[in-house]
Order: sequence, then C-alpha cells, then structure tokens
Amino acid sequence: MQLKEKIHAACLKLVVEKIQTLQNNLQELGEGAISDGKSSAGDKHETARAMMQLEQEKISRQLDELLIQKTALQKIDAALKSTQITKGSLVKTNKGYLFLSVPLGKLLVDGAEVIVLSPQSPLGLKLMGLQAKSSVEINKAIYIVEEVF
Repeated sequence: MQLKEKIHAACLKLVVEKIQTLQNNLQELGEGAISDGKSSAGDKHETARAMMQLEQEKISRQLDELLIQKTALQKIDAALKSTQITKGSLVKTNKGYLFLSVPLGKLLVDGAEVIVLSPQSPLGLKLMGLQAKSSVEINKAIYIVEEVF
C-alpha cells in the first residue's frame, strides 16, 4: 500500500472512530434522560433535561459533520495519480506532507507527519491546480510543491 493510500485509510479510520464515539455519547445521554425522568421532579429536573437536550443537539451537529466528512473521504480514490493538485492529492512540500481531503489536522502515518486539510481552507485553495515545482505564499510562509501524489 502506498503512503497516500495509508493516509486515506487512516483518515477514514479516524472519522469512523469519532462517529462511533459520538453515537455512544448520544445513546448514553438518551439513557440518562430516561433514568433522570423517572427519578427527578421540579425545576432542577427541567434544567437538567434542558442541558441534556442542548448537549444532544451539539453532538448531533458534530455527528452530521463527521458523516459528511466520511462521505467525502469515501469518494476519494487514493490510488488515483495526478500531476495537478486536486481534492484527494497528497502533496509533498518543503514544509512536509499535505493531504487535501477533509479538515482533520495532523496525523502520523508510517513515521511521516501529514497535515490533513480541506481543499476549501486558505492553503488548500491556493494549492488547488498547482503542479510540482510551483510555490505559494500564505501568512508569510512559502510552500514549495516538491511532488504531487
């Protein structure tokens, strides 16, 4: 398996794990609401229920975003090679590896530190369409594209 495919697999695994964690949290909150409903009464109960409801809504929004990210990752063909930077490209720069897919931050894959970023991020937007030996400046930092996978 090539580095790009390993990075893609690591991103998918991370997103799936986050989804499972949030689904477990939602389930626990739901069970907590049921048991809380049986034992509490009055204003204190209403406040606790409202707080639980807000937490469930927050987790649901995070879960929706992660499901969108999972779908976006599944649409990427990690075996596809391109000379031009597109969504799904692994880019080797003078500042390290960048994987344009979804915003996940830094990952360590096979000893290589990779920044997983969205093509819609400021850096991602500037990189899109570039080829090897191109360069781009963002926040006074110059990124030189050494290789595109």
